[in-house]
Amino acid sequence: MYSTKRQAKMHKAYAPVVKRKGHRPEWLIGQKMMDHAVKAIRARAHIERGYDIPYLAGYSLDGHTIFIDRHMPKNFVYRNRKVLTDRFLIVHEAVEKSLIQLLGMHYLTAHQIALHAEQAAVRAEGITWEAYDDFMQDYIKVIGDEALSKVPDNLDLTPYVDFHDAEELKKMRAGMAHCENFAPKHKVHIAGLS
Repeated sequence: MYSTKRQAKMHKAYAPVVKRKGHRPEWLIGQKMMDHAVKAIRARAHIERGYDIPYLAGYSLDGHTIFIDRHMPKNFVYRNRKVLTDRFLIVHEAVEKSLIQLLGMHYLTAHQIALHAEQAAVRAEGITWEAYDDFMQDYIKVIGDEALSKVPDNLDLTPYVDFHDAEELKKMRAGMAHCENFAPKHKVHIAGLS
């Protein structure tokens, strides 16, 4: 039934116990759904990789741009397979900004929900969270890092304000560079929200 031991383990770990003829494992369906979600986000937001971004990724004040650090590799190798990483960061940042901007959630709450969405995206790709997180930790820049010399001036600082003092934010602002504000790709209207 399975061509590799890995497929059998993945099926057992992620698929429902019920096995019907023609049934597809949940992780395979999850990957297709995640592809669809990432395409939908990319259709609505500009992805910018030309700046230094603390903690790998962030978003613009208006939410129309998702920033990914310019030094962050676009992929990593997991079990002899090249895995694109931008998609996971895009999901996290889009979910986080949406919850803050549209629902008025506090950053820490929105971040936790976005982290779960990111984990689901990673697992849907058949990757362990531990392998992905270990890879990401090597590239995280903190605000005091000297490498923060080109920070976009329209980066939403809400996530950084919650964790750092005024002196550190001052250093970060000193490294800011102009970034074009991109027009929204789609108008979004949510009834009841102004």
